[in-house]
Amino acid sequence: MMILRPIQESDYPALLNIAHESGHGFTSLPVNEELLQKKIARSVASFGKQADKPFDEGYLFVLEDTETGEVVGTSGIEAAVGLDDAFYHYHLSKVIHSSRTLDVYKAVDILTLCNDYTGATELCTLFLKDGYRKGANGKLLSRSRFMFINQHRDRFAETVIAEMRGVSNEQGESPFWQWLEEHFFSMDFPTADYLTGIDQKVFIAELMPKYPIYVNLLSKEAQAVIGEVHDNTRPAIELLKSEGFTFNGYVDIFDAGPTVEAKVGNIRTVRNSETRTVKIGESNGGFPVMVANGKLVDYRAAVIELALTDSNEVTLAPHVAAALKVEEGDQVSLVKI
Repeated sequence: MMILRPIQESDYPALLNIAHESGHGFTSLPVNEELLQKKIARSVASFGKQADKPFDEGYLFVLEDTETGEVVGTSGIEAAVGLDDAFYHYHLSKVIHSSRTLDVYKAVDILTLCNDYTGATELCTLFLKDGYRKGANGKLLSRSRFMFINQHRDRFAETVIAEMRGVSNEQGESPFWQWLEEHFFSMDFPTADYLTGIDQKVFIAELMPKYPIYVNLLSKEAQAVIGEVHDNTRPAIELLKSEGFTFNGYVDIFDAGPTVEAKVGNIRTVRNSETRTVKIGESNGGFPVMVANGKLVDYRAAVIELALTDSNEVTLAPHVAAALKVEEGDQVSLVKI
C-alpha cells in the first residue's frame, strides 16, 4: 500500500537519494546535505506550528511503500513565496512597434523581470522514483496536496502556482540559460541552479538584465524552449492542467519553463472532494478513490478501491484505517480518481 505522509527526520537518507536521482534543473532539491536536513527540519516545524495565515512555512511530504518501508517519492508546498527573499519570474508579453507613415505594424514578444507571484502558495519538489511511475502514485503525490490545502485553508494563499521544469539536456545545459550566460553571466546552468537551490539568490538581482528582453534577439534555440517543459515533467503539467491550472505567460528565469496557476476554489480536486464519516468494516472494492484524513502532523493520504454509496459514510478495512490513522466516527476527505 502506498501512503503519503509528512516527512520525518529519519527520512533524510531517502531524500538525499531522491535529490541525487532528480538530476539537474530540479532546483528545490539540491544535492547539499546540510540544506536537505534544514528542509526537513523546517517542514517538521511547519507541520507543528500554529498558523492562521500563510507565511514562511514549507510542507514536505513523502510517499512510502508500506510493504517495504521504502520512501519512493516526495512533494511539497510553500505556503507563501517571496515574503522573505524576492521571487523572480519573466513575464512573456507583447509590445507593438508601428508607424502610420511607413505603414509598419509589428507585434514583438518581450520578457520582463517581475515579482508578480509574491505571496502565492507554491506547489514544489514533486519527484517520483522511476520504478514507481505507474498506477495512481503520481496522482497521489500531486493531488493529495490539494486535499491538504483545502483542509487547512487558513495556512495557504488563494492563488496556487507551480513552476515546471524547463528544457535541459542530460549534462544540465539549458538553451535559454546559455544565451543569458553568454551575455550577462559567467557561470553555467547547473551552478546557477544550485546556488538558487541553496538560497543564494543575490546574484539574480545583481546580474539579471533589468530591462525587457526582446525575444527575437535571443538565439533560435533559446526562443524554442520558452514556456516548454522537460520531458520528465510532461506528465506533471498535464495533470495540473486537468486540475484547472493555466499558463499565463510566466516563465522561469533560468530555463524558461512555464509557471501555471489556479485559484484554490477552482482546482478540480478541491471542487469534487467530499467529507464522509469513517465506518470500519470489510470493503468489497470498487473504483480508485483518494482518501485523506483531516489531520496536520499526522496527515495521511492514500488511493484505495472503494465502493461508494449515497450515504455520508465510507467503509474502510481495518488495515486501511490504521494506515490512514483514523478510527470509526472520524471524518475523511475523498475524491474519485
